[in-house]
Amino acid sequence: MTIETWSGKRPASAVEEMIEETGICLKRPNNEDSLSDVDGDGNLGAEFALETGNICKDSENYVKWQKTISKVVQSVVSIHFTQVASFDSEPPLVSEATGFVVDSSVGIILTNRHVVGAGPFVGYAVFDNHEECDVTPIYRDPVHDFGFLKFDPKKIKYMKIEALELKPTLARVGSEIRVVGNDAGEKLSILAGFISRIDRNAPEYGEMTYNDFNTEYIQAAASASGGSSGSPVVNIDGYAVALQAGGSTEASTDFFLPLDRVLRALKCVQNNEQITRGTIQTQFLLKPYEECRRLGLTSGREDEARRMFPDKIGLLVATTIIREGPVDEKMKEGDALISINGELISSFIQVDNILDQNVNKEIEILVQRGGVDHTIKCEVGDLHKITPDRYVEVCGASFHELSYQMARPYALPVRGVFLCSASGSFDFDAKEKVGWIIDAIDNLETPNLDTFIDVMQRIPDRKRVSVRYHHMTDQHSPQVTSIYIDRHWYRDLRVYKRNDITGVWDYKNIGKPLPAEAIEPSTARIVDIPINNPDISKLSHSLCAVTSICAVPIDSLPADSHKTSGLIVDAEGGYVIVSRTVISHDCLDVLVTIADSIMIPAEVVFLHPTQNYAVVRYDPSLIDAPLVTPKLSTQRLKRGDKAHFVGYTFNSRVVTAETHVTDISSVSIPSNIIPRYRATNLEGIFIDCNVSTKCNSGILADDDGTIRALWLSFLGERQESREKMYLMGLDITECLDIIEILRKGKKPKVSIVDAEFGSLSILHARIRNVPESWIKRMENESENRVQFIPATRVSYTTDTVNLEAGDVILSVNDKLVKSMSDLEGIAAASDDPTIPEHLKFKVVRAGEVNELDIRLVDVHETDRLVVFGGCLLQRPHHAVRQTMLNLPSEVYCTYRGDSSPAAQYGIYATNFITHVNETPTPDLDSFLETIKAISDNTYCKMRLVSFDNVPFAISLKTNYHYFPTGQLRKNLDSNQWIQEEFNC
Repeated sequence: MTIETWSGKRPASAVEEMIEETGICLKRPNNEDSLSDVDGDGNLGAEFALETGNICKDSENYVKWQKTISKVVQSVVSIHFTQVASFDSEPPLVSEATGFVVDSSVGIILTNRHVVGAGPFVGYAVFDNHEECDVTPIYRDPVHDFGFLKFDPKKIKYMKIEALELKPTLARVGSEIRVVGNDAGEKLSILAGFISRIDRNAPEYGEMTYNDFNTEYIQAAASASGGSSGSPVVNIDGYAVALQAGGSTEASTDFFLPLDRVLRALKCVQNNEQITRGTIQTQFLLKPYEECRRLGLTSGREDEARRMFPDKIGLLVATTIIREGPVDEKMKEGDALISINGELISSFIQVDNILDQNVNKEIEILVQRGGVDHTIKCEVGDLHKITPDRYVEVCGASFHELSYQMARPYALPVRGVFLCSASGSFDFDAKEKVGWIIDAIDNLETPNLDTFIDVMQRIPDRKRVSVRYHHMTDQHSPQVTSIYIDRHWYRDLRVYKRNDITGVWDYKNIGKPLPAEAIEPSTARIVDIPINNPDISKLSHSLCAVTSICAVPIDSLPADSHKTSGLIVDAEGGYVIVSRTVISHDCLDVLVTIADSIMIPAEVVFLHPTQNYAVVRYDPSLIDAPLVTPKLSTQRLKRGDKAHFVGYTFNSRVVTAETHVTDISSVSIPSNIIPRYRATNLEGIFIDCNVSTKCNSGILADDDGTIRALWLSFLGERQESREKMYLMGLDITECLDIIEILRKGKKPKVSIVDAEFGSLSILHARIRNVPESWIKRMENESENRVQFIPATRVSYTTDTVNLEAGDVILSVNDKLVKSMSDLEGIAAASDDPTIPEHLKFKVVRAGEVNELDIRLVDVHETDRLVVFGGCLLQRPHHAVRQTMLNLPSEVYCTYRGDSSPAAQYGIYATNFITHVNETPTPDLDSFLETIKAISDNTYCKMRLVSFDNVPFAISLKTNYHYFPTGQLRKNLDSNQWIQEEFNC
């Protein structure tokens, strides 16, 4: 025997020619009889050894497999799909999987149930020649991991579609098989293996997710991965003997679903018959005879079973019995299943067959319990009736009836309202999103979905109601909380119903939301802060809690709720100053709470573009409480000044401490990878106080109660799944101009030099050639810190004269710039005609002193969003302009849905859309005008530019049923946000 070896690759044609001429056996180093085109470049190999001499049937085996695979690949498709909405604990997602044609004339594809999903599905199939066609779900099994997709065979014009024949009886231990699919998202992958078991219990994939049960599984070692779900498992004759379903993450073990029930369901579909599915709401496991004996199986029953089923290793044993199910209190856990209707049972296939044929009929079950036979009579239930086929969306969350799939692991009765998308008003726990059951709302029981819908229809918008709920994993701990009913951002109460004919979930809106109830004035008692200083103790009369509820992810900020304290700066006018960490924009709801007693709505009246504070206003006529307008200092704090710290801890407790100012310095908060609001050009106040690090808000005051500074949280960079927060003080003098304008009943605005500044020591100023005369002047006139202020970053602008990064600022309008406060902008009423358009800067640039006329900028807060393809588009907000040197377009993606066409086809947050169907889209108006002309379920070409200025193009398919086009626009006169939908 001679051996020829090579490393690298050889063309497939050369390898095949060598096989034909020499009759060789091709072997991988690990002795697997397989060759694959790993990279799709037409070359085979990596490292192979060619054995010549003794030609055995290995070469014949290879040739036969090659012919089989060549035929099989004509049936295999890559499925690109979206599970549109959260349903039955499965989150919305975009993914890829595999399927194969089982009926080429009608157009039926078999794949996994976890691909088809229990909820809304949108997808398309890619055939071997890369032709595509839409697929719609026509069946998903309630329990077993298979489902059918339908396609139009006429849409495939350039290849002959081959259907694989299902042969479940050919799955035998020791059979050589191939898994032909799209492993790990590759277009085509062929994985080899041998069947090692055909009687494995269904694998467990974890809690709160889909799991198959009550069926045998086939086990093999083929090392398949994610994208191979739904692949055919074929034998050498080209028959599908099993369906790839899952695998182990700890070993190269794969799990295949037997095709017995699949074949029955397929025949029902082909004959237009109903696929009946019966259940007694009991989970069985196959347990070996040894364990069955320990559970009480008699030797007589064991002898009988071994004699009747010599190839079986045990019996089916009841492990979970659903409460209130057909056999509740009749069958017990640990019962060994002997027979049903007189037929001795050895496999799940028999059980399924009997139950499916006897839906709504009575059967007789014989079990053995503790060595005693027990006969049980019960009616077989309809498995489809306990599998949800509708859900309701309301207040930003979605709900459906508790499913058998979710109830089974905890033996719960299959009833109740299951919260399948815990968001919006029903976002109970940030760490636990899945598994909640709603028991009552507004003190009304909600035992089922219809009752829940009826209760929700009666609750007015903006009302706070109590909710009683519990988690499936903890039946002993009911919880009660209050929630804010949001029927204005989330207007619709929408019910979706599955349509197995069209494959689409049809929906209808049920009634209009009830308007908010009128708010009556309320009284509240305000408790003084427990401290000996009476002036400090009375500051509780000037403090309140501020809650923001955001439903729309705008300006690259998530749709979250936040709570902190605010300082009432004008009790008569109802003005409250609060951190922009909580009030990042005005596309949200604001609630002010007085003395933990009264909660009333408020509106955002001012957002400072750089200094991290906002002002909200409540209606003071709604509050009958001794609120006090505090005295605000007109003197800036200095290092070493003493102060009283009054703070709110993260759990809203008031704490106090005496402290002093340790430092006042320029602060540069790091930017986030995705630009979003952050404070800039700050003079941060730092104090020597341990309790301040535990407080996300508060104030600094003198002994007489005069407010000297605000203690605020500042949003920083995102670190993994956590938000970085900075805590520091902001001198109250920074806010005085704005407060005074508001007290006069006018609308304030701040005109700024749109650049970021830092701090430069005298040493580094000399290195940058700052003239000595300016250095002497700085040293003589500085009070707090001797420093120069350089420009560190300049926002996007079209101005020909502007600051540049690295400029050292000497003066503005001939005033020496000693600190950030000298560059904070000009605050004035929006109608003030005296606001200058430019400021005269003197800067050191490239070692020379330059005089520049720099234009003042009014920061434009976001007032419009366009929704298309599941992504939110807006004018690039200020944080984007602060970061970029140029803007490719004024159409900026700030968010995309996880299951949206935008996610499926490749639009990312921070992308700019420049063209649609080759039509330029420089702004939102032109973009909206262009996309309105695009029909539903059609492709459009889009040209985009990434945040890194890399242009690219995609084609996106519209889906207006689930992802309509619309916009959210702010009415600048009424300050109300108006929703519009264009293709509902």
